[in-house]
Amino acid sequence: MGRVSEKKGLPPMPQRHNLILIAEDDSDIRDLLTVTLESAGFRTVAAKDGNTAARILKVARPIGLVTDVRMPALNGMELTQIARLDPASRDTAILMISGNTHAHDIDAGLSAGADRYLPKPLSPQRVVAELRDLLEGKDL
Repeated sequence: MGRVSEKKGLPPMPQRHNLILIAEDDSDIRDLLTVTLESAGFRTVAAKDGNTAARILKVARPIGLVTDVRMPALNGMELTQIARLDPASRDTAILMISGNTHAHDIDAGLSAGADRYLPKPLSPQRVVAELRDLLEGKDL
């Protein structure tokens, strides 16, 4: 659906309803998440770094954010903190993903404001299930 163009800046923003922002620097994982979420009925917009994701978050106001921890410019922890400090995105469902799976890494992600923390390698079905669980009952 909407992908970030390297040269043109932000893509046209879909309406907020059912929109998930994917912040992931690995193009294979970003593409896997895009296909998986769109196949599950979500609409997506993707960013390959935290700075771009932060700009999209402010403009698009997605209902959900799936973010990697380690990304260039702004990492997933910082992106999550930014989301939680902004009243417009404070209630966004945030699913943090990472290869860092030690207890202190998971605690740091949840302390930064993530609702859930999933280890890589990812199960695409689990990503969908976790997002649906987080979004259930939210007034979208």
